[in-house]
Amino acid sequence: MVRGLVLGLLLWSLVGGWLGAIAKPLSFSHANLQHRDFAGQDLSGSGFANANMEGANFQGANLRGTVFSAAIARDTNFAGADFTGSFLDQTDFARADLRDAVLVDTLLLRSTFDYTTIAGADFSEAILDGAQVKFLCARATGINPQTGVATRDSLGCDD
Repeated sequence: MVRGLVLGLLLWSLVGGWLGAIAKPLSFSHANLQHRDFAGQDLSGSGFANANMEGANFQGANLRGTVFSAAIARDTNFAGADFTGSFLDQTDFARADLRDAVLVDTLLLRSTFDYTTIAGADFSEAILDGAQVKFLCARATGINPQTGVATRDSLGCDD
């Protein structure tokens, strides 16, 4: 009985350690990640500050609680990605695909969105500059399939 308990505890600690290693946040800050494929990965809590992610694929990735401060995300696919609670300030999202992305409670101050696709994106409770909101409202369409919130409503656009 004692041996079974000890064996069970040992197995539990090994599996727990293995699972903990999988879930640890990663640091990609200052890295060149151009054209890398992160589609569907759990990268929650990871850092991408000052990283160059031009042309990368983050489709459907879990990016909750990440830091993208001053990153380059031009031509990057974030379709269906979840950025809830992230810091995305001063990030260049030019020509990025944010279709159906969840940007709830994100900080997006001073980020740029030139030619960015935002149909179905949910910006609820996100912190944006007034000029950003006006710019994004001019192209806001769709309803986020994960949250059920209309993009225009999440940005507080005037009808």
